[in-house]
Amino acid sequence: MEPILTYLFYVFLVVVVINITYYLFFFLFAFAKANYIKPKTFPPVSIIVCSKNEAENLRNNIPKWLDQEYAEFELILINDASYDETESVIEEFAKKHSSITQVHVENNEAFWGSKKYALTLGIKKAQYPYLLFTDADCYPSSRYWIQEMAKHFVSTKEIVLGYGSYEKVKNSWLNQLIRFETVITAMQYFSYAIGGRPYMGVGRNLAYTSQLFYKQRGFMDHMNVQSGDDDLFVNQAATKKNVAINFDPKGYTISIPKMSFGSWYTQKRRHISVAKHYRFSDKFFLGLFHLSQVLFFLLLTVLLITMWEWQLVLIIIGIRYLISWISVGVSSFKLNEKDIPLLYPIHELFLLFFQLSIFITNLISKPTRWK
Repeated sequence: MEPILTYLFYVFLVVVVINITYYLFFFLFAFAKANYIKPKTFPPVSIIVCSKNEAENLRNNIPKWLDQEYAEFELILINDASYDETESVIEEFAKKHSSITQVHVENNEAFWGSKKYALTLGIKKAQYPYLLFTDADCYPSSRYWIQEMAKHFVSTKEIVLGYGSYEKVKNSWLNQLIRFETVITAMQYFSYAIGGRPYMGVGRNLAYTSQLFYKQRGFMDHMNVQSGDDDLFVNQAATKKNVAINFDPKGYTISIPKMSFGSWYTQKRRHISVAKHYRFSDKFFLGLFHLSQVLFFLLLTVLLITMWEWQLVLIIIGIRYLISWISVGVSSFKLNEKDIPLLYPIHELFLLFFQLSIFITNLISKPTRWK
């Protein structure tokens, strides 16, 4: 038995080293300083919002998008074959505001239920070359959202990755878990972008140029994948030179979080199903991180149950948690999610096996529609 435990201990050491290396890499974002050249003039921007059965959210959020402190912008509102009052809400606001452009999408047999098809029609309507995307259930964190995102567009930057936060709900563990997962995702894609390997962005707060969109043939390379209008496009189009990140709190968007575990599970199934279409190198490094986390918990459980060199094992666990807690904690404070680090170990363990269960479920049956 002892030779086996000795072997498992050395495997555990390797796993911990890999895991710590990732959290040290995430320091790139945790301790990042704002780095941009403030433009002399801000470019005109087209805000693009794709909505499907979002009448109530549009009523609440259109005034907030229109209230931006920005010299020149238009708001393109896409109604993706909704069957609620979305169309009438858009038309009502469009009558009062000349800066609103309407796009009403009928069901198309070839692209039925595809958000990418609807977005493509909206992008073709844009009169400005700088496109800023958000979702119907998102609203800006301040009146300077457009400015904070657009200021990163300089000669070499064609994509701006922003942070999409969620509303805080008091006394809700599910809400804390959702926001924890959002922080972990953000610290990863921000760190990868800073490190010269951008791989994704979130459609709740994402900007890129129309020139880049047409250069990449839009979404054609992954039009058959229901989700991924945001992360798959970034994965395809991003380079180490053409991406900027925005983490100024005035440039966030805020979304309404899911209120039930089941609806969040369904949402995350759709998001996770897209990852298999990433570049191979991105899948490898992201997969290695998750594998190192799973093995870390499995091996520490075995070693602690058997009490094999338990003092040394506890020291190693402590070092790993110290580094990861700093990485997550500093990133959480930077993203104005200051309560997230409090239950970090519990959230990490639950989220890990939650994601593993989604991965297994998606192997059996795949999500088929974006809404």
